[in-house]
Amino acid sequence: MRNQVVIITGASSGIGRACAMEYAKQGASVVLSARNQDKLEELSTAVKELGAKVLIVPCDVTIDQDRRKLIDATIEEFGRIDVLLNNAGISQRSLAKDTLLEVERQLMEINYFGVIALTKLALKHMIAAKSGHIGVISSIVGKFGFPLRTGYSATKHALHGYFESLRAELHDDNIKVIIICPGRVKTNISINALTEDGSSHSKMDDGTEAGISAESCARQIVKAIDKGKRETYIGGKEILMIYIRRFLPGVFHKMILNIKPT
Repeated sequence: MRNQVVIITGASSGIGRACAMEYAKQGASVVLSARNQDKLEELSTAVKELGAKVLIVPCDVTIDQDRRKLIDATIEEFGRIDVLLNNAGISQRSLAKDTLLEVERQLMEINYFGVIALTKLALKHMIAAKSGHIGVISSIVGKFGFPLRTGYSATKHALHGYFESLRAELHDDNIKVIIICPGRVKTNISINALTEDGSSHSKMDDGTEAGISAESCARQIVKAIDKGKRETYIGGKEILMIYIRRFLPGVFHKMILNIKPT
């Protein structure tokens, strides 16, 4: 990783923050991006203490001007992009019948359109260099549906369709695309999740509370990207749900009906 240039969106907390620290430990130059500049400044100090070069570029991935500024500032500072880690996103905790359509659109703008728009901007530089890695943080619910996650799950399913197709298109350009599917990771994802009217859930789920640490997740993400994997699943026993859904769909359906999600 030494001297590689890594852009991380949603870097101010959780998985993004942990990935920034992990990349810094391995000698990468890290571009930190999120909406909260104060948290980015705090993280920047920690990254610099590890001896890594760092650039802060506040960015809302739903805003075109912000996305362009992020890519342009990175190229101006470092001259290239080796890794784009699309981590920024938001979850959901609401029933489909109660969820406003505008909330569904907000989920899609952040989790899907913002991701592909930023990727398109970075791609021209990677294609010119005939090198690069694109990491996309999906979720295990990008592999199957789950109650109270209808809109969120849909955004993650969309990412799989798009980036699996993009991976094939970029094969001859030597650009690797990896889809990362975390299960339960102890972050603020449930606290920040949108409810039916767009307000924050403001609660820590029991499952999230019991999840693996963001640091453990980050180590596995960085390793998987470095190895050039196409897809990786990270978490605890909940990862088994992916395989149950694939090989025992009837059993999976019965399990889902018995789950009382929060």
